[in-house]
Amino acid sequence: MRTLKRRSFAAVAAGASVALVLAGCSDSDGGGGDDAPSADVDCADYTQYTDEFGDLEGKTVSVYTSIVDPESQEQEDSYKPFTECTGVEIAYEGSREFEAQLPVRLTAGNAPDIAYIPQPGFLKSLVADFPDAVMPAPQAVIDNANEYYTEDWVNYGSVDGTLYATPLGANVKSFVWYSPQEFADNGYEIPTTLDELMALTQQIADEGKIPWCAGIESGDATGWPATDFLEDMVLRTAGPEVYDQWVTHEIPFDDPAIVEALGAAGDILKNPDYVNGGLGDVRSIAAAPWNEAGNGIPDGTCSLHRAANFYQANWDESLDVSEDGDVFAFYLPGKTADEKPLLGGGEFVTAFSDRPEVQAFHAYLSSPQWADAKAQVTGQGWISANTGFDGSLLQSPIDKLSYDLLTDESYTFRFDGSDMMPGEVGTGAFWKQMTDWFVSDISDEEVLSNIDAAWPAS
Repeated sequence: MRTLKRRSFAAVAAGASVALVLAGCSDSDGGGGDDAPSADVDCADYTQYTDEFGDLEGKTVSVYTSIVDPESQEQEDSYKPFTECTGVEIAYEGSREFEAQLPVRLTAGNAPDIAYIPQPGFLKSLVADFPDAVMPAPQAVIDNANEYYTEDWVNYGSVDGTLYATPLGANVKSFVWYSPQEFADNGYEIPTTLDELMALTQQIADEGKIPWCAGIESGDATGWPATDFLEDMVLRTAGPEVYDQWVTHEIPFDDPAIVEALGAAGDILKNPDYVNGGLGDVRSIAAAPWNEAGNGIPDGTCSLHRAANFYQANWDESLDVSEDGDVFAFYLPGKTADEKPLLGGGEFVTAFSDRPEVQAFHAYLSSPQWADAKAQVTGQGWISANTGFDGSLLQSPIDKLSYDLLTDESYTFRFDGSDMMPGEVGTGAFWKQMTDWFVSDISDEEVLSNIDAAWPAS
């Protein structure tokens, strides 16, 4: 069988036909709508789908996801080149109860055709619990995955060596936000090692300022930003191999290497001289909303805030988010300048039907063609791990930096650890115990032992 990869995916990265479709599909604000004008399109680049999968006119593919308004409109707009040129309709359904409801729907035999799974751990549990429902990726998708994604990303979408899911979007979490103007005014240098970061922290504190601000309050998900902080520290103090063993419970959660990493996180987060600028004492970190905690940087009450590239959506619209602007971010450095671990996450396209139209749509979503289309209707806060993606289409400087790091082979990428763990650990005990870490006298060892006790028996 001739694969889509061999025929044309590599050649269409940001083709003129995509630009023409999206010019007609999006409005001046970067996102279209049901009343967005249509444009005449040269659909030559899309005949690959009908050549491979047959006549698709009038077919419908249902998509179920946690991506809701306003981001859902950008998703739907990015499908328009495919739908206009193949005749396939996409029935999109976003739900804030996605993770709870998807297993219910699978149990009831009411599976969507496609779902966007936000955690590899969730994917593995679905394959284990519903082996007849989750479809292995078709050959066209396998070829795209092998061509356009790193081995790590392919593995995150695989279970027991079988590829089921391909990345949709990606994010980079190993960032420290700062004020370029403050750094210039005070002669601060962007650190290139973890020791340099701690030296900068002490320098700022010695000048009578509180260096860091942090917040982990997030409603029912309170605690997740603290798990990210620990994961970043495990990658830096213990290394990627130990990180992998920890995430899969080959070593216990309270292994001495993890105790050391939590201590390194505590050197910042539990030091009253270093946190919590403008928000209170160490205990205030547990109650400070994660999406507001960085406000001290433009306000001048703190200088450093660790958060992912998607944090940019929380800055006031009046702020210039760029290297020479009001706020920007630098890479959270490794233990040495040569060690470059990178923490991130993303969603994965997973199919529950092997109908031709579903396979064709999955192939589209795994291609640079779709990634380019998505970038052209998204203002900021979205990047792709697809190496065939045209990164010049990204509109936000922090998104461009994130993509550069993701595709730089000198960086060692690892997926968010809590997203890889069983739910009772990753989104249960881990979140809760890290919150307790700030508000009680519990020791580092006890925090980690309590999380380890929640790990389900094998």
